[in-house]
Amino acid sequence: MGKTKLTIKGEDFYINDKLTYSEFEKINPKALGLLMNARFIQGIYNEKLDPSRFNRYGREFNPDTNTKEFISELPNWYNSGLRAFTIGIQGGGPCFTFHNDNLFNQPYINNGTEIEKEYLDRLDLVLKAADDLGMVAIVSLFYPGQAIRFKTDEEITNSVKTACKYLKESGYKNLIVEICNEYDLCKTQPLLGTGEGMSSLIKLAQSILPDTPIGSSQYGGIVNREVSIASDVILIHGNGQSRGHYYNMIKKAREFSPGKPVVCNEDSQAIGNMVVSIKEHVSWGYYNNMTKQEPPVDWTITRGEDQFFVKRLGIELGLIESTEQETYLQGLEENMTYEGMRWIRLASLYPEKIDFVEFYYDGKLYETVYDEPFMVHFEQNWKQGPVLNTNPALWSVKIIEK
Repeated sequence: MGKTKLTIKGEDFYINDKLTYSEFEKINPKALGLLMNARFIQGIYNEKLDPSRFNRYGREFNPDTNTKEFISELPNWYNSGLRAFTIGIQGGGPCFTFHNDNLFNQPYINNGTEIEKEYLDRLDLVLKAADDLGMVAIVSLFYPGQAIRFKTDEEITNSVKTACKYLKESGYKNLIVEICNEYDLCKTQPLLGTGEGMSSLIKLAQSILPDTPIGSSQYGGIVNREVSIASDVILIHGNGQSRGHYYNMIKKAREFSPGKPVVCNEDSQAIGNMVVSIKEHVSWGYYNNMTKQEPPVDWTITRGEDQFFVKRLGIELGLIESTEQETYLQGLEENMTYEGMRWIRLASLYPEKIDFVEFYYDGKLYETVYDEPFMVHFEQNWKQGPVLNTNPALWSVKIIEK
C-alpha cells in the first residue's frame, strides 16, 4: 500500500516524483506530465435486480470474476502507455442495451453512512493492483443513472463523506476523486446537478482528502466556471464533440481556472480527439461502450478499436514507430450479438486518412458514414444504433480515402 504517489505541479502530473512518461527517452514532449486514461467504470460492477440478464456474449456475469479479470489485464494496458483509469463505485450504464431505470447498482446504504462490504472489497483489490503497477485510479463516486436512488441531500452528503473517509483510511496516494460522472444529468437533485451544489460537495471532499485531487465532470462539451474554480483537477468529457468543439472546451476550461491540469476522462473511440488532447497538453480518456461498458466486460485489448487505440497512443506518445494504415470491420464477431442486435463499425488506426465509408449488406449499399468513428447508424462519436437480425458474413465495406 502506498507504493505509488500522485502529485500535481501546475498542469503536470508526477508519479513518485517523476514527470509522467519521463522514463521514455524519445517521448513526445507534449505528452510529458499527462495521464492518458481509459473509462473502465465497470471494474467493480454488480447488478442486484437480475444479474442473469448479463449472461450473454457467450459468457456468464459474476461481479467477483469481473473484477479479477479486470485486474489481470491492467498490466497489458499499462505496458501500452495507459497511466490511469476511471472506476465507478456506482458503475456506469450499459447504454446500448439497457436503460438505467431498469438496473440497480447502489452500494451506498443506511442513509449513505455505509458502503456495502462486497463493493469495498472489490474496490480495494483494484486500488491495490493500480498501486502495485504505478497507475492512477480516478474513483467516481456517483453515476446519474444510480444517483437517482438518493432520496435526500443528507444521503448524498453522507455518501460523499463515507466514500472519502474510506479512501483516506485506505492509505492509497495514487487517486483522483470524481464526485459525479456528468453531474449535470442529475437534474432532479440540485445538490448534485448544479454548479453551486457540486462545488460544495467538492469542497466537502477536499476537507476530508486534502492531498487527493478532486473534481467532477459534466456532459460532453460542457464545463462550468464555478466547478472548475473549486476543483483541483478540471475533469471534462469529449462525448459528441468534433475536434473543433473539443478544442474550444479545453480553452474554456483553462480560461475558467488557469494553471490546473485538465483531464478528459471520457470521450469515445474517436482517435482524432486524442490527437487534439496531446497537442494541447490535456490528458485523454478512451471510452468504448461496446467493448468496455457492456457486462460481461471483456477487459482484454480486443481486436479492432481497443487495439488501434493503444497502437495509436504509442505512436502519438512517441513510444513506437508509425505503422501502415489498418482497418477492421467490428461488431461481426461470433458472440457480439444481443437479442439479434449488432453494433457494426469500421475501426481504423488512421481515421483522419478516410473521407467516408460505404457499408454494404449482401452486395447492396446499406449506409454511408462520413464521421469518425465510422459506425453504422451513427448518432454521436461514442454512440450508435443497432442493426437487427442480419447475417455477419454478408457485410462488407468500401473505404474512400482523402
